[in-house]
Amino acid sequence: MNFVALQMLTSDRAKYLGLIFAVAFSTFLMAQQSAIFAGLMARTTSQIQDIQDAHLWVMDPYTQYFDEVKALPDDTVYRVRGVPGVEWAVPLFKGQPRAKAGDGNFRVVVMLGVDDATLVGAPRKLVMGSYEDLRQPDSILIDRVGYEFFFPKQSYRLGQTLEMNEHRVRIVGIFDSSAPFQNFPVFYARYKNAINYVGRERNLMSFVLAHPAAGVTDAEVCRRIAAATGLRAITADEFGWQTIWYYFHHTGIPVNFGITISIALLVGTVVAGQTFYIFTIENLKQFGALKAIGVTNARLVGMITLQALTVAAVGYSLGLGMTATFFEVTKDNLDLRGFFIYPEIAIGTALVILLIVLMASLISIRRVLVLEPAVVFRG
Repeated sequence: MNFVALQMLTSDRAKYLGLIFAVAFSTFLMAQQSAIFAGLMARTTSQIQDIQDAHLWVMDPYTQYFDEVKALPDDTVYRVRGVPGVEWAVPLFKGQPRAKAGDGNFRVVVMLGVDDATLVGAPRKLVMGSYEDLRQPDSILIDRVGYEFFFPKQSYRLGQTLEMNEHRVRIVGIFDSSAPFQNFPVFYARYKNAINYVGRERNLMSFVLAHPAAGVTDAEVCRRIAAATGLRAITADEFGWQTIWYYFHHTGIPVNFGITISIALLVGTVVAGQTFYIFTIENLKQFGALKAIGVTNARLVGMITLQALTVAAVGYSLGLGMTATFFEVTKDNLDLRGFFIYPEIAIGTALVILLIVLMASLISIRRVLVLEPAVVFRG
């Protein structure tokens, strides 16, 4: 009976391919748009992800996300160091100065200033050079996006110079950064140099990076820091999620992607359901013949379910393959890097597609269950 069910399904190639296309298109839209949405949200935490040395971030208690910073007084880092359970604490600066190349080309960049003595927070995924070279005078690290913007169509080379706030800086390293949300070039410098490149204000420290002492949990150290300084102290993971939720609640990104994904779901449900129903109606005589020779309703339900699962499996595989191909083709584009299919998205899409096809088959199953075998003898 399973062979008969598959033969019935594939006998009309046009309708069979229409079912497959509807499911594949729905899969592609849902998986691709969901993956891009997840990638965009992950981009909002890119600089947090790239700073791998510190467990804890200390900030003003009203800070909502990474890109909205209220500067802290310079003595904040010493107050945090004095909290019991803190092994070490260092300052971190974040600003957005303007960098200019020798040909006059300029752009706003993300400038991160790391501790002069320890270089805690400097990037580790260097393509060329070493983060230790930041100890050289007027030196910076630049990400690949920034280098290719300021020096287009040039091979990577250290020693190139830029101008920032009337300071001449020299590139001593090129690194591979996580894709930032706004796609600005990302620079690193020592703390004292970074604040000069941006321009001085009364308070300049953006964050304090800290690490708990052995035997003390992150949560306990965060509680102690908050009690002793009045500042907010949270883990890097918590800060990342706080930033994601800010963009989720205060931008139109979730709504726009939600509309597209909903359309994909609607298209998949309507087109697949209608096509599958028409397919069943056109095969009522075959189902009637099977009932006439003694095939039970349970067996007929199993046949229709097999047909539905076959359509779901083939369509989902093609759709997910199209999505994977899209991200494979675009992975080397620096502006589109960081997007990929999360396992949770692949699994979630599979469950939705399965639900769509099973719902579409329910209407068909009802028509078959109430079918009179005598239909096969009618003209």
